[in-house]
Amino acid sequence: MGWKIDGQKPTTPHYVLVAAPHTSNWDGVYLVAMAWRLGIDIHWLGKNTLFKFPFKTVVNWLGGVAVDRSAPNGLVNAVSSRILGAEEFALAVPPEGTRKRGEFWKSGFLHIAKGANVPIVLSYLDYSKKRGGFGPTLSSDMPVDELMEEIREFYSKVLGKFPEHFTPPRLRNEDED
Repeated sequence: MGWKIDGQKPTTPHYVLVAAPHTSNWDGVYLVAMAWRLGIDIHWLGKNTLFKFPFKTVVNWLGGVAVDRSAPNGLVNAVSSRILGAEEFALAVPPEGTRKRGEFWKSGFLHIAKGANVPIVLSYLDYSKKRGGFGPTLSSDMPVDELMEEIREFYSKVLGKFPEHFTPPRLRNEDED
C-alpha cells in the first residue's frame, strides 16, 4: 500500500469522524484499513444501495450504517442512539456527501455529533503524500463559525485523490448568518 499513518487513534470512546476529502471510492477502503491498523472499531455512513445482496453481509461487517438519502428524517436520532449505546463507537461521515465537487458540505456530521453530545475528530487521506491520520478533536458545542473555520484551516493543506472534486468545507447555513 505504501501509506503512512500520522498520529495515534483518538482517545475519546465516542466520536464523529469527519472523513475528508472524499473524492474517490478508494477513500473508504484506506480509511477502514487505517482504522483497523490503529484498533478502531469504525462505522461509516453509506448509501442504502450498498446494503443489498450480495454485498449486505460484507458491508455490515465492515461497519456500514445504511442511509436512505431520499428519507433522511430520523437518521440523527437513530445514529446518535447507536453511538451512545456502544462501549466505543467511531462514526466516519464524509460531509461532502459525494465524490464529486459540490457547493456545500452536508451538515449531518454536526447534527449527529450534537445529538449524541460527542466530539468531532478530523481525519484525512492526503494522496499527494500517501499519508493519512487524525487532526484535532473539536467540541460539537463550538459555535458553528469557529468550528468551520478550524475545519477549513485543517483541510486547506490536504489533497484528495482528485483534488478538483473536493468540496471546500462550507455549510449551506453559514451564508445565512
